[in-house]
Amino acid sequence: LCREHGWQWGWNPLLHPWDAPCPQVKCYGSVEGTIYDYGALTIDGDEYIPFRNYAGKMVLFVNVAWLCLPAELNALQTELGPYGLVVLGFPSNQFGKQEPGQNSEILPALKYVRPGGGFVPNFQLFQKGDVNGAKEQKVFTFLKNACPPVAEEFGNPKNLFWEPLRNHDIKWNFEKFLVGPDGVPVMRWYHRANIAVVKNDIIAYMRQLQEQGQ
Repeated sequence: LCREHGWQWGWNPLLHPWDAPCPQVKCYGSVEGTIYDYGALTIDGDEYIPFRNYAGKMVLFVNVAWLCLPAELNALQTELGPYGLVVLGFPSNQFGKQEPGQNSEILPALKYVRPGGGFVPNFQLFQKGDVNGAKEQKVFTFLKNACPPVAEEFGNPKNLFWEPLRNHDIKWNFEKFLVGPDGVPVMRWYHRANIAVVKNDIIAYMRQLQEQGQ
């Protein structure tokens, strides 16, 4: 699988000739349900947003951590938002403990610490929670079951904070799931996929929808 991409991710072809991670995979053709069956609380806890509010939009679900939140997500929302993309961020502390703060601490940390400089996300952040394991948020159960895994192997188990480990689990911060305007998952990206690759894939999908008259 995806051997041609192995060099990008530090994959060793001698040790794992067939298990290179894919920068992107297509989700399964037949999926039961949509994201409209779910919703989440905003990071300040003030509002529960049903995901059916995003009907007709393309929605990018991203599990995030403020210790390494890239400003590129803001740029992606700015560039593709006018064309129907909505970026949603879900903080999780399950990967290397990179999201240690409380919900009330996350936005100030982004603004003043990292990336700092007054940074304010221009996409919706939701309350911190699990994306893997026994207490994972139900929408992530749905997303993961709708798409093949982008990598077969897990990292150092000392840096993974959930049980049990399942093949379809998110492997690290910043995996991404694209959901189409009908609420059905379309694509999933490896956490280290370059944001330019993600952007180009989304644009190609938008063009495909245009050609289909959607």
